[in-house]
Amino acid sequence: MNREVMKSRLSALTGETDDNILLTFLDIAAEKVLSKCYPFRRDDDDDINDIRREVPAKYHGTQLEIAVYLLNKRGAEGETAHNENGINRSYESASVPDSMLKGIVPFVSVLL
Repeated sequence: MNREVMKSRLSALTGETDDNILLTFLDIAAEKVLSKCYPFRRDDDDDINDIRREVPAKYHGTQLEIAVYLLNKRGAEGETAHNENGINRSYESASVPDSMLKGIVPFVSVLL
């Protein structure tokens, strides 16, 4: 799925229309997915990391879910509990909940 399609879907799901905001949150979500998918990635190893700079296609849905989650949480990023007029809010973590990342299988390889 290309960035324009992802951006369009993110806009439809969140109501956000600013391209810069949409792309920023897609990039943040991509980095979360890539960090989980390639936990031992070194940015200085260009030969290996060229293919690891893009989210694998099977995780595009996860990237979109994370971007939606983060966009909807703006303004209350670190909130762990909140009660107001019968509305209760709490978050699993200050960042992306582990439950959103649990389906990502880390990539492993043999070092020579």
